[in-house]
Amino acid sequence: MPDGSIFKRCGCRHPDTGRPLGNECPKLRRPNRSWSFEHGHWAYQLELPPTSDGRRRQLRRSGLSTRRDAAAELDHARALLALAVRDRGRRTEIADLLQTCVRSGRPLPEVDRIRQRLRGDGSLADMVTVGEYLTEWLTHLTVDDNTACGYESLVRVHLIPHLGEIPLDRLRTGHIRAMFAAIERRNQEIRAARASGDPEVRASVVGVRTTGASTRQRIRACLRKAINDALAEEVIVGSNPAALVKVPGDRPVPIVWEAERVERWRATGQVPGPVMVWTDEQIVAFLDRARVHAPDLYPMWHLMAYRGPRRGEVCGLLDAEVRLDRRELTINQQIATHGYTAVRKKPKSRAGNRDLALDAETVRVLAAYRARRAQWRLAAGESWPDTGLFFVRPDGRPWHPSGVTQRFRRLVRQAGLPPTRLHDLRHSAATIALAAGVDIKVVSEQLGHSTTTLTRDTYQSVTRAMHHDAADAVAEKIRQRRPRTA
Repeated sequence: MPDGSIFKRCGCRHPDTGRPLGNECPKLRRPNRSWSFEHGHWAYQLELPPTSDGRRRQLRRSGLSTRRDAAAELDHARALLALAVRDRGRRTEIADLLQTCVRSGRPLPEVDRIRQRLRGDGSLADMVTVGEYLTEWLTHLTVDDNTACGYESLVRVHLIPHLGEIPLDRLRTGHIRAMFAAIERRNQEIRAARASGDPEVRASVVGVRTTGASTRQRIRACLRKAINDALAEEVIVGSNPAALVKVPGDRPVPIVWEAERVERWRATGQVPGPVMVWTDEQIVAFLDRARVHAPDLYPMWHLMAYRGPRRGEVCGLLDAEVRLDRRELTINQQIATHGYTAVRKKPKSRAGNRDLALDAETVRVLAAYRARRAQWRLAAGESWPDTGLFFVRPDGRPWHPSGVTQRFRRLVRQAGLPPTRLHDLRHSAATIALAAGVDIKVVSEQLGHSTTTLTRDTYQSVTRAMHHDAADAVAEKIRQRRPRTA
């Protein structure tokens, strides 16, 4: 291992030739030949391994303020070279990297950082930033278009603005926590602006959305996948910092529109929570109105309210998969939206491919709809498109999922019913099934959940009737233990 040397240099020039004097300037040393305290600056020199073509070279840095600084950097360079003392190729790479840093005026790379890179097979040159890696990562994703679109949005709106300038191998959990802290501060600013008494301040956040808990979970999941891919490709080595960060974001629990809540909503306009579920009476009221005012969509909404399929699943339901004579249908396709573009694709998960049993009333509704659809087709003649779908518009074209949602919202407002989302018809179907005593495993399969855990956590405690039954059961148990009085 070369020892290297530490010395002083200055900017003085020869009075006759104008050439730099370097370390030969007489002012650099005192009469006893020790280095001057007042003149010049410190430098070091270190013999490096030869270049790949065998040429000799030295590492030399000047302009350092103190001898201690020069000694520390010289020791740093030696420690880096020692990392690959038995690997000539890697040792040459480290020497190349040292020269590049000195020539560009940058500090030497951290020893631990280079040690980590040596464990993999990647280059020791400067690591790409998080932003550069994510931008490249998006171009090689092997996911469906809708997922890729979601990742692109998360990368562009959140990850690159907060983490983009950090070298990928220097990303730490502290950076990720700081990102989520900044996101929450922005949320608070938006909420404060909305509540401001200044119209201009309120106007500044019109159309500006806060970043909710579910979006924060998706941000973390996107970053975690990207870093996992970098680890798998040996772009970096080590652990995944995104996997070590916990992001608060419990799934909102559905709340039933009980009579007291409806009364308060009518008086104040306040909605108790983000996920509001209709009671069976409210569902009946909505479907009765839909039968008259939206007959083209009433059968679809009836199926969603009774059996709980997702919006995209009913829009993409195939005619060949509806077997009314056997009172069942199969869900194996959905229509999803990429932006506003409707695209047919497989269900959300493997559990999404499922059979649904139908009750007698739903069979009657769907049979009547199929007969009415036949009339539409007869009237359209050759212009009728062959989509293969069960639910179609009166002209035979597929329903766009967003159009179905817009019609639903409009009808809910016109009916004066408490607000709920179209997706929450699915919640109503699950809640009513559980309240009716249907086994949770059956309800989970009906909804297309992969496990009963989600079904239980989301719906098990949502209905008041369940609590009443539990309270009555406890009271009855205690009553039986009490001694009877004469």
